[in-house]
Amino acid sequence: MLLAMDVGNTETLIGLFGQADLDAPEAMGFARASGEHGLAYHWRTSTVVERTPDEHAIMLTQLLDLEGLDLKSTVTEIAICSSAPAVTTQLRRMAKRWFSDLELTVLGPGTKSGMPILYENPREVGADRVADAIGAYDLYPGALIVVDLGTATVFDVISANGEYLGGAIAPGVAISLEALYTHAAALRSVELVRPRSVIGRSTVESIQSGVLYGFAAQVDGIIDRILDELGEATIIGTGGLASLIAPHTKHVRIIEPWLTLHGLRIVHERNHRKEIT
Repeated sequence: MLLAMDVGNTETLIGLFGQADLDAPEAMGFARASGEHGLAYHWRTSTVVERTPDEHAIMLTQLLDLEGLDLKSTVTEIAICSSAPAVTTQLRRMAKRWFSDLELTVLGPGTKSGMPILYENPREVGADRVADAIGAYDLYPGALIVVDLGTATVFDVISANGEYLGGAIAPGVAISLEALYTHAAALRSVELVRPRSVIGRSTVESIQSGVLYGFAAQVDGIIDRILDELGEATIIGTGGLASLIAPHTKHVRIIEPWLTLHGLRIVHERNHRKEIT
């Protein structure tokens, strides 16, 4: 089975891909357009830059053990994409020390992705953006806009011919809230939930309204401008905050929370050309 890891600046997504008919508590599918394998297990952890290679191995061992799985006998291949270079280094060291006999893909500059990157400098495109684009085009062939709502709010645009065209990057919810709390001493941290109304009747509700509806409006506004240039497109939401923000937008009606892992799996297969067992 393929162990796929998407390391973000705040959170790390970990998925275990196996046969589509695997006897797992949650079979996520993802077999619609590429192969017979689905996402059988998935986990979300905090990204810890200081974690050592051995600590990464311990964490993975414990996560699989929660599902009754043995890491050494279950995992046959590993694929990684990371927005945190220091973590990427430690994961490479972990793979070399503990899994040297397994095929490893680390998505980055020089990795064969199968998707033309039409950025002025293709090496500048983050690995997670490439994985999102590949996963989205595999599931929904055609012109696409992928909105990744995470530490940053990232818009990726894919042509009808499967070319990565570029996109837009804006500060995400967490970054904006951190700045708000840092520079406005009278404001405190609040739970991000839907307020009773857009017109907040307390400071907490006012912050919730501003964040929830403000970011939803930002998403819609940027998508409107992209559509003016691109034309008709399918719009997909992903990322840790997609389930919170996307329902309040007018454009985002498809949410694929594990999209990056799906794209990472496809890149791994394209580089190793073998079925995952």
